[in-house]
Amino acid sequence: MVVELSKLWELAQAELADSGGRLTLTRVSRESGVPVATLSDWRRGNHVPREADELLKVVRLLCGWAKQDPPVERRWRQLMESPTVANAPQVPATSSVVALRDHLRSAFAAPEVWIDAICLNGQSLAVAMGDPIHAVHAGEVRPEKISVRVLLPSRDIDLAFPRAAEPNNDEDGHVHQAWLIERNAHARSMSASLRSLRATHGIDVQIAYRAVPFAPMAKLYLINDNTALFSYYTMVQREIEIDQRILEVYDAGPLGLVRVFGAGEISPDTSFVEQSHLWFSAMWETISTEMSFT
Repeated sequence: MVVELSKLWELAQAELADSGGRLTLTRVSRESGVPVATLSDWRRGNHVPREADELLKVVRLLCGWAKQDPPVERRWRQLMESPTVANAPQVPATSSVVALRDHLRSAFAAPEVWIDAICLNGQSLAVAMGDPIHAVHAGEVRPEKISVRVLLPSRDIDLAFPRAAEPNNDEDGHVHQAWLIERNAHARSMSASLRSLRATHGIDVQIAYRAVPFAPMAKLYLINDNTALFSYYTMVQREIEIDQRILEVYDAGPLGLVRVFGAGEISPDTSFVEQSHLWFSAMWETISTEMSFT
């Protein structure tokens, strides 16, 4: 549920950013009638939607802004009733978005912020980045410089996942196109949000994306010189809806747990963090290519 809602939010935010608009909690609250505090809890993953009518009001708005088909109410009600939603409050605090959000928030308290990431579509990073960006706008933190580099799969490769479980059911490549739309939407949304800090707060922001010729089997986030967050992608078979068609796909599973490595003079993790920085920079400077969002 939270993952699907976050995807839709990022798509809407990207479309609005392209036309010079902004997607804010206040705007969604004003037009849906759902309180800002409730929307904020949904976005942060603190709570999951419990009232179907509230959720559907927000989903309808986001679908319109994202230029998506109207939501299928039955599907969203089923998501609310799924075991994943029922068990959401018991998700460990080390889930990828929560852990990443907390470490990004801490990193933004430093004068300079350096973030490198390699992942499948950039969704977790875009969602988690919302918290420190909000903290800057609220005057809680004020870094002088933010530098972000992100490696994502190239649009031109045959992805190992997501892909149709039965290739004959997706000869036109709808699954790949849906992934590409999400990849680009998350990238555009996060870029616009970070660059807004330059105009509103005078922060030196540098953000760049490059493409790699493979689908990563794990996600890695490097924060400043002292922290690495690492998590494997797990494969699941699930249903997705594309253009009002239901397709069975092999895809990354629910948000997994992350291992956090912290570097320091006496930390046994120091070598892993250092090697991860070297590994990432080597790919950035050699096999990665310019990434197109068209």
